[in-house]
Amino acid sequence: MTKGKLIVQDTVVSFTRVEQGDFISLTDIARVKNPDEPKDVVKNWLRTRSTVEFLGLWEKINNPDFKGVEFDSFKVEAGSNSFTLSPSKWIAATGAIGLKSSSGRSGGTFAHKDIAFEFASWVSAEFKLFLIKEFQRLKDEEISSRSLEWNLTRSLTKINYRIHTDAVAQNIIPHSITNVHAGLIYASEADVLNVALFGMTAKQWRDLNKNKGGNIRDHAAVEQLVVLSNMESINAELIRQGLDQPARLKALNQTAIHQMRSLLGTPGLQKLK
Repeated sequence: MTKGKLIVQDTVVSFTRVEQGDFISLTDIARVKNPDEPKDVVKNWLRTRSTVEFLGLWEKINNPDFKGVEFDSFKVEAGSNSFTLSPSKWIAATGAIGLKSSSGRSGGTFAHKDIAFEFASWVSAEFKLFLIKEFQRLKDEEISSRSLEWNLTRSLTKINYRIHTDAVAQNIIPHSITNVHAGLIYASEADVLNVALFGMTAKQWRDLNKNKGGNIRDHAAVEQLVVLSNMESINAELIRQGLDQPARLKALNQTAIHQMRSLLGTPGLQKLK
């Protein structure tokens, strides 16, 4: 687990990085609207019908164990004067994974970045834009730092290695998705991207690489990380257009093949190795 802080318009916003992704503190964001009782801001946001529908949609996309029946009862009641909902109640009732809530001095409510940005928009459109900008700046710095670290490691170990030999290049260009792969339904959108690019899910990679630390993306080539970043944006747009998962998987796989072939011939990426 990685923890950190962002400074957004003089407001300190905590974030944590876990296996499910980046989670940002809703409690910290809520202080923009109510510094004294930020938890009340979060609860008020959760009372609205649009929020409940958004949270339910996010869970359906990302959480195979989401309890749809309990969600439907919340959706019916949401927006009424008597309706109240806390993060802990939502998590306990539906098995949600997009929110995390804890008590104590360092507690509060954290949400997956997709949800946190939605909440920030409800609090303040201006604050949301600055939050996204600061979060992206952090991501860019991490990519730059990772590239430098990779370059240093390769220099120190003096590995006489070239990724652009025909044999290695053939190994990292994705294979076309089979009809069997396309017909499967994957539990998370992260695994849709993994299958499209790497040809396997995160669990399948772990099963094949039990002696390696980290995950499938930690061991990816620079070219693969570049393509993966592009695919995340493309997948979000395909979801918005209403394409089902099998159709998106095929489209993403073709994108991965095309972009990987292009990047393997790009001299600029050699400088990152």
